[in-house]
This record gives sequence, C-alpha cells and structure tokens, in this order.
Amino acid sequence: MTNNQKGILYAIVTAFFWGFLAIFLKIAVQKVAPQTVVWFRFVVAFVMLATWQLITNPSSLKILIKPPKLLVFAALGLSWNYMGYMLGIHYTSPSNAQVVIQTGPVILALSGVLFFKEKIHKLQLIGFVVAAIGFAFFYSQQIKQMIGQQGQYNMGVLFTLSGAVAWAIYAIFQKQLVVSNSSASLNLFLFGLPAFIYIPFVDFAPLAEISWVWWLVLFLLGVNTLIAYSCLALALKYTQANKVSIIIIVNPIITFITMGILTEMNVSWIESEHFSLLSILGAIIVLSGAALVVGKRRRLKEQSTK
Repeated sequence: MTNNQKGILYAIVTAFFWGFLAIFLKIAVQKVAPQTVVWFRFVVAFVMLATWQLITNPSSLKILIKPPKLLVFAALGLSWNYMGYMLGIHYTSPSNAQVVIQTGPVILALSGVLFFKEKIHKLQLIGFVVAAIGFAFFYSQQIKQMIGQQGQYNMGVLFTLSGAVAWAIYAIFQKQLVVSNSSASLNLFLFGLPAFIYIPFVDFAPLAEISWVWWLVLFLLGVNTLIAYSCLALALKYTQANKVSIIIIVNPIITFITMGILTEMNVSWIESEHFSLLSILGAIIVLSGAALVVGKRRRLKEQSTK
C-alpha cells in the first residue's frame, strides 16, 4: 500500500467516526454539562494514548515536558474547536453543527491564500462563492424553522463558527509539526493540555449520579476522539492536506442520514431534526462549495510527471 493510499484510508476512518460523533455529543449533553463532556473526551483519549506510549515508546512522553511552540498553539486551537463544536451542537442540532463546522476546511484554504501567499485556482474561487451562498441560504431556511428559538440558534451557529476557525488554526500547525514528529507524541500533548486547561470548568457532581449507560457514552466519546484524531494526524502525514479535507467533508452525510432515520423513528432519546427540502438543498450547496475549495487539482506540470 502506497503512502497516498494509507493517507486516504486514514482520512476515511476519521470521516466515519466524526459522522457519528455529533449524534453522541448531543446525547451526552442531556445529562452532562458541555464543558464536562469536552474535558472527559480529552482525558479518556489522553489516558489511553499515554498508557500505550508508556508501554511501547516511553521516550515519546518527553514531549509533555518540552513541547514545540507550534504544538502549544495547535493544542489551544484544538481545545476551543472541541468546545465551540460542543456548544454549537448543544444550542442547535447535530446536523446543523455538521454543516456549519465545514467552514473549517474552507477557512484553512483561505488562510493559505491570505497568509502563505498560495495561488488561488479558479475552481477554488468558485468554491468560496458557492460555499458562501450555500451557507447564507442554509442559514436563512433554518432560522425560519426555529420559531421562538432564533436567539439560541444564532448562538449555536456563532459557537460552531468559532470552533471552525480554531480547527483551521490547529490544522495549520499540525501539518507543519507532523513532518518531523510522530503523530502519537503530538496527540499526547494535543489531548493532555486541553484536559488540564478545562479542569477548573468541570462540574464533577453530576458524574457521580449518572448510570453506567451514560458512563459508556462518555467513554465511547473519548475513544472516538483518540481514533479519529490519530487517524487524522496519520492522514496528514501520508497524503496532501486538500485530499484529507475533501474526504472529511463527506462526514456530515453520515450524520444527516442517521439523524433522518432517528427522526423518522421518532426516538425519545434525542431531539428530532427540523429540516425542509430547501434547508437540505442549502446544506448540499455548502458541502459542494467546500469540496471545490479543498479539492483543487494539482498543476498540470505535476500531473504530467506521473
């Protein structure tokens, strides 16, 4: 298997786990405060990874003592990405947050143009416009569905957008760091620093009262975090960032389909989604625009060398 194939495979695994993540987060926040859910995700992922590294590669733990400066900024970006996304889901819904968070890859591509002087391609420019139009259309349709809850919906959108910006910051630094550092050692710090930062904001009292089912949900969220971000780091290591981004963009489809099935079943353990056909059309436009932005083709010169 080539490095490119490995990268694509790891990106697919990440997309799969992120597709179900939003749904489990919406379930968890019914019993546990958003900041506690975020903290628990980081703690479980850190403990599991640290235990494994302690057994297989103890020297990798040195990064916790003397991390690269870029890694600190990446960890801060990831810590707010988790919180912004969690609050977005809390105030809106899994599918809503999934659509809005896709602005992250678009912001990442835009930052390359603005700050790193990358050349913008015609398809990318079209993608930016399409994504912006799609987002405006999706927002205008969804706000009509939130009768009496417009303020809450707007708050959720803003939190999710802030999480998308934070993710772009994380991804910029992660792409540079993974070239000279192992993904496992990087993730140790990426999980460890946020777990430490969020301790003062955690409400531990409810954790003593929840049943084993809710403990299982929280544990699975931590496992999801470990697997998804470990695979993401490996994907970025083995293949181009734009390929990784375009594969990850399909993860909202998993969320939409799953939430559609649950809404149709009228289950009691998660709120039903409120979508019109126009809302779904807006979501498709957003994803299409984002795909054009991050899925730019290689230059003809590069293709001719194959």
